[in-house]
Amino acid sequence: MNYHILTLFPQMVLDGLHTSIIGRAEEKGLLHIEAVDIRDYAENKHNRVDDYPYGGGAGMVMQPGPVYGAWKALADRIGKKPRLIYLTPQGRVFDQAMAEEFAREEDLVFLCGHYEGIDERVLEMIVTDYVSIGDYVLTGGELPAMVMIDCISRLIPGVLNNDVSAEFETFHDSLLEYPQYTRPEEFMGRKVPPVLLSGHHENVAKWRREQSVIRTARYRPDLLTKADLTEKEKELIKTLDFQQEL
Repeated sequence: MNYHILTLFPQMVLDGLHTSIIGRAEEKGLLHIEAVDIRDYAENKHNRVDDYPYGGGAGMVMQPGPVYGAWKALADRIGKKPRLIYLTPQGRVFDQAMAEEFAREEDLVFLCGHYEGIDERVLEMIVTDYVSIGDYVLTGGELPAMVMIDCISRLIPGVLNNDVSAEFETFHDSLLEYPQYTRPEEFMGRKVPPVLLSGHHENVAKWRREQSVIRTARYRPDLLTKADLTEKEKELIKTLDFQQEL
């Protein structure tokens, strides 16, 4: 997977992505991450890339020329017009299904806006996907790009030490992940559930599935409409009363 990030702050994204699991995956050659500085394609000697909006209003707008120049140079270099994601609150909200779709690409470009946004004309020319990471506003697209790259990269074979982790963690089958425990067996009077100490793999799997259903019903009941539940699991949900825990 090749990630290309069009940004005004290349060091910000590179410092974040060159660490931990993603950084190690790049060292292994499983990923390639580059940040393209949009200012390098500014059309003036001061490297200015923004100007006042036509029609008035607060703030500044990124000009189309530098953005197009950065994209065109990249497309010419890799020999194709790659899929380009514009990070914006106006886009579709990013989720695991989208991550799985994007993970199948060979090249992904992330366009990070700033100020009051980017001139609409260049967006119409180069953007293939408008994506948001949530219904709130950030100062720029760099953090959303890093979030998406982290999520997508986990789905690429070899990035995780244990590829099973990517398949059976949170949002697998539209359910939240089951609770996890490690040593010691007892911590401040709280014990690890006995089934996890039993060594009975089938019972452990059944317990984990049940806990995923319960946890989803408690914290994210909206996900249950997309989950593939058995009739027994549907009946279990009807018996739950979280108000009693308050």
